[in-house]
Amino acid sequence: MDWDKLQYFLSVAHHGTLARAAQALHVDPTTVSRRVSSLEADLQQTLFERAPAGFALTAAGRALLPHAEAMAAAAARIHRAEGRSDLSGQLRISVSEGFGSSFIAPRLAAFVAAHPEIEIDLVASSGFLNPSRREADMAVLLARPRKGPLLTRKLADYSLGLYAPADRPDWRKAVEQAPLSRAGIAVIGYMPDILYAPELDYLGEIEPGLRATVRSSSILAQRRMIASGAGVGVLPCFLAAEDTALVRVRPDQTIGRSFWLALHRDVAPQPRVRAFIEWLDAQVREGRELLVPS
Repeated sequence: MDWDKLQYFLSVAHHGTLARAAQALHVDPTTVSRRVSSLEADLQQTLFERAPAGFALTAAGRALLPHAEAMAAAAARIHRAEGRSDLSGQLRISVSEGFGSSFIAPRLAAFVAAHPEIEIDLVASSGFLNPSRREADMAVLLARPRKGPLLTRKLADYSLGLYAPADRPDWRKAVEQAPLSRAGIAVIGYMPDILYAPELDYLGEIEPGLRATVRSSSILAQRRMIASGAGVGVLPCFLAAEDTALVRVRPDQTIGRSFWLALHRDVAPQPRVRAFIEWLDAQVREGRELLVPS
């Protein structure tokens, strides 16, 4: 069996689309498609179901996958014996905008320096890519997914609190003494009609019926609006605690949430995936006081 063609098969199986497989292999999608089709012709079997959303393994493809992965593992052992690193390739991580931008990104330099052959895509946005469909190798989600061929576990708890601009002590006093709905201060928060996760619907935990009057789909925009004096709002403590333009108000009111790690079962054994998870676990342990202030 042609090992070269099997590498293309593995890349499509792991990444789910021709485009991502081609990017990981540093070739064009046409080459990937041609090699996979050639392998199917050699085996006289259809290995993938082609669909607009991507490539899904057929029964024949699923039967071939463990054998191809065993060959890849053997090749990796040979590379290690020759002194070459198997910690290479593309790694795509989907995370929420705030956690990705304010917690992972500032700490990522050490991982990059330790593993220079790993190419990292940090997708930090308002919404998540789906590891079940191989849109990402792993995702840090706001809730535990209940469906799909995924390995999931809690990554960390985190706290949110009510914040005001540091240069408005009068607002701090007003918020401490009266309900926000009667304080005459704008409340900043998410747009309810495009809320990308129900776990972000937390204003009612500050006061029943509380609603935002200045809204954004971006938590980073909300932080900037609060810091600049547009109003008060709820922010993750890891996002706001070290910003000198913000001050916590009503510190006795704390909202608790969790981050959940999810990855497709097929990518879990990959060395680059294991290395990143070990690194991320260490960052979460070291940053616990920032995530859940005492």
